[in-house]
Amino acid sequence: MFASGWSITLLLLRLFGSVTSFPVSIYTPAPFLPLQILPPSSFPSNLPSDPSSLIPSSISSSEERAHCPLKISPSTVVVRFEDPVTVNCSVPPTGLLALGWEVPNSMETPLFTMGRFLVWSVDRMTEWNIKPKCYALVEQGGQCHIELLVIVYKPPDNVSISFRNHSGPLLEGHQYTLQCEVHNVAPVENLTVTFYRGKTALGQLQSNNTEKTPMTEIFTVDIIPSKEDNGVQYWCEAKLELGPEGPEHPPVVTSQKLKAAVLFGPHLICPTKLQVKEGESLSCEVRGNPQPSVTWLRDGQVVVLPSHSSRKHAGKYTVWTKGHLGQKNFTVEVEILSGSGTANSCNRYFLLAILFIQINWL
Repeated sequence: MFASGWSITLLLLRLFGSVTSFPVSIYTPAPFLPLQILPPSSFPSNLPSDPSSLIPSSISSSEERAHCPLKISPSTVVVRFEDPVTVNCSVPPTGLLALGWEVPNSMETPLFTMGRFLVWSVDRMTEWNIKPKCYALVEQGGQCHIELLVIVYKPPDNVSISFRNHSGPLLEGHQYTLQCEVHNVAPVENLTVTFYRGKTALGQLQSNNTEKTPMTEIFTVDIIPSKEDNGVQYWCEAKLELGPEGPEHPPVVTSQKLKAAVLFGPHLICPTKLQVKEGESLSCEVRGNPQPSVTWLRDGQVVVLPSHSSRKHAGKYTVWTKGHLGQKNFTVEVEILSGSGTANSCNRYFLLAILFIQINWL
């Protein structure tokens, strides 16, 4: 660090030769020109062969960083791989001695100017972990620099969903692992994966991997399917969350839809105490996948359920079912309700007809 303006003057004498070789006017701030770049021909002929030697190796304290007058616009760059980048570095007009850009661990030639503005640009971003640095020599504060945060991203080539270590139908009540595989994406730490069951989100996952280059990552979630899941579609969505500096519409890639076939045992779809109006059919549904066979028994005898019930059909029935996952027996107690059979239905229609006639007479 330089203790005073005199120290800076001595440094410039060593760098650029005698005072008579460089009029004081070269330190006068140039008029404001947005994104100004001074061409190499405007540089003094006896600049050091390696301008990056002027770059401070580090900023020793937060106080020095707070007093660094440099300004980078934009302050953060989010760029898609192989897209162009342009960033301007500027410094206030007072006390500027030198301004430059350098990209550590890069083959790029450092940019250097005596002006107040200097642009770093790349026609085609092909580096995944790049850390450009703008540096300056100023009278108030000596040497300082600011690093530019660059996020280089690439949307996934493909997103796929499958069941881990399983193929074919699922069994009700068993646990399975859904996996979402996101292929060739960067940076994976900015990736959010959401699993869906139909339109219902099952959960969101993120990676702890900080690798900057493209990679393939697998995300998993456990499910326990029920009979209601038979025929539903599972899928996943991969989204790059790149922050406010990123694209207005974050890159999103979705997987194919994975239709689930769930095998489940016989289920009785009616109450164990069934009330049926006299004259109506006596029926009770049994479901399963695949559809089970159903046999109705009464007093140990196989019976056919009546389509027009009467009081004699009241009593206890046994439903014997056999399906892919085994067999089950159910007991159903049937109660026949009087006053609602075919005769009463005819009476209702007769009363409605009389009412209709009376209304027309009024």
